[in-house]
Amino acid sequence: MSSTATTATEAPYHHHHLIPNGHSTETSKLSHKAILHLLNTQCTTSLHHLKQAHALILRTGHLQDSYIAGSLVKSYANVSTNRYLSFESSLRVFDFVRKPNVFLWNCMIKVCIENNEPFKAILLYYEMMVAHFRPNKYTYPAVLKACSDAGVVAEGVQVHAHLVKHGLGGDGHILSSAIRMYASFGRLVEARRILDDKGGEVDAVCWNAMIDGYLRFGEVEAARELFEGMPDRSMISTWNAMISGFSRCGMVEVAREFFDEMKERDEISWSAMIDGYIQEGCFMEALEIFHQMQKEKIRPRKFVLPSVLSACANLGALDQGRWIHTYAKRNSIQLDGVLGTSLVDMYAKCGRIDLAWEVFEKMSNKEVSSWNAMIGGLAMHGRAEDAIDLFSKMDINPNEITFVGVLNACAHGGLVQKGLTIFNSMRKEYGVEPQIEHYGCIVDLLGRAGLLTEAEKVVSSIPTEPTPAVWGALLGACRKHGNVELGERVGKILLELEPQNSGRYTLLSNIYAKAGRWEEVGEVRKLMKERGIKTTPGTSIIDLGRGEVHKFIIGDGSHPQVKDIYQMLDKVKERLQMEGYEPDPSQVLFDIDEEEKETAVWQHSEKLAIGFGLINTSPGTTIRIVKNLRVCEDCHSATKLISQVYNREIIVRDRIRYHHFRNGACSCKDFW
Repeated sequence: MSSTATTATEAPYHHHHLIPNGHSTETSKLSHKAILHLLNTQCTTSLHHLKQAHALILRTGHLQDSYIAGSLVKSYANVSTNRYLSFESSLRVFDFVRKPNVFLWNCMIKVCIENNEPFKAILLYYEMMVAHFRPNKYTYPAVLKACSDAGVVAEGVQVHAHLVKHGLGGDGHILSSAIRMYASFGRLVEARRILDDKGGEVDAVCWNAMIDGYLRFGEVEAARELFEGMPDRSMISTWNAMISGFSRCGMVEVAREFFDEMKERDEISWSAMIDGYIQEGCFMEALEIFHQMQKEKIRPRKFVLPSVLSACANLGALDQGRWIHTYAKRNSIQLDGVLGTSLVDMYAKCGRIDLAWEVFEKMSNKEVSSWNAMIGGLAMHGRAEDAIDLFSKMDINPNEITFVGVLNACAHGGLVQKGLTIFNSMRKEYGVEPQIEHYGCIVDLLGRAGLLTEAEKVVSSIPTEPTPAVWGALLGACRKHGNVELGERVGKILLELEPQNSGRYTLLSNIYAKAGRWEEVGEVRKLMKERGIKTTPGTSIIDLGRGEVHKFIIGDGSHPQVKDIYQMLDKVKERLQMEGYEPDPSQVLFDIDEEEKETAVWQHSEKLAIGFGLINTSPGTTIRIVKNLRVCEDCHSATKLISQVYNREIIVRDRIRYHHFRNGACSCKDFW
């Protein structure tokens, strides 16, 4: 990064002489202070007002004032709903300024980083050096972050040398940024050297950066040792760094110990603990922390809410999710792309696709993730045609996730030809290269429709090595359509690829059991025992509202109401048998007598949850259940009848999709 290559007028990448003919360069009587006030008050949320202000600035010649130009650059970056257009507008403003000062350079570098353009930020820094502008203490934190984001080690080292040369090596903010950069490269020795060289002069931010660096690379003991050796551990931010870091390492119990030891907590402490539990799939514990937060009268800020909504979505905790939505309305919290999308996802996963649609329609700033959440929600609820229709109305370019959602909708709706057409359009019409996930969707689409030969051909045509997920989709189709020969072949491939995945053994056992091949079932179970594989037990969660959630495991005998639940299920079974119901013993993977099999299928977790729901909710109340595995055929048939006999709507979300049981029928039309 030589700083003597060219003069300021020869800077090779930006053109600071592009002012169109006819634009006034004489500053009007409108003051510098008045223009800045206009930008900071009238143009923060309105693109229309910002364009008017921009025109005024051009007409009066104020654009050559770097402070006004810098404010204009930041305003464009913040106000536009289209990030690409806002970034281009900021660049254009920058290019029109003949002699930008360091403030304007810094503004533009920060805008590049905020728009995920770290290489452009580094390029701007290079131009700045070539043009002999002296960076200041506000320049380097942004440039160091750009090097970190871009993963460019050599350039990062050069930038570090530059800042030392400019006498800025003692600034705490710059030091913490340098530590973070070296840590992000995995160069923990260099990061620690920066910390140690300054000794007692470094602030808590630097210590936190080093702790975060250690934990990012799993250096748990080094992080703990550094924490214990800190001269002052009273800073909340340091404890927060430990909580976040240990959570990221999968050590959420240790993170909780630090959280419980804190004498004082801020919002970030609570948020970090909630996020840690969510990362580990401990959604009930995440909600418990949120409830504790409320008891301590801590008002949750906007950044906490998406995390809590994620927990609600995974638990099916509708009432808690609705409370958060109401809280956001009551406190005038804007539904931006992140919070709005989280609400759409929560409502869809809690069975209220109508409320998901309502939120989606009211969102003024829909990001591609918002469209993806709505399309995925419709697909999950079996509304394939609606998902496809929404896809066709997108006013933003779809991405890879969009196509996963719409192809899943086609698979669950049995729309084979439509799915193939959309798949073939990905590259041609949208410029999106099909990934292995999209091929997996097509295998699932064909397999569900019983086109197993065609599905196997797709697997063979995949340009890369098929993943276990792709083979798993084909194995699931073999189970659904009873193709033992192909299922056996695919099952053996999967057991080689994923010898520790209990689900693969269970699915292969299921195929053998349905065919009555008990000897092969025994061989699979023997193999599982030899390899130390334990099956994932079926678990179901029922939400009674008011934040009350109950969890059941297959064959559960631990619930306080277990006796009442089994008595209720005996009564339910008798009523269903009067309606012609007969248990399906093929769902039991053991070679036992028929009576024992009948008892076993009535101990499935979703039946226990339904029995509990019938006892603890008033007649006519909707029962909402979330299950971790696919609903079996017997539970599906029984639940349809229960919805009719007891006049209940029962909504079950299994691992694959939603089932709305009403009046003896299911929304999936028995196609799941």
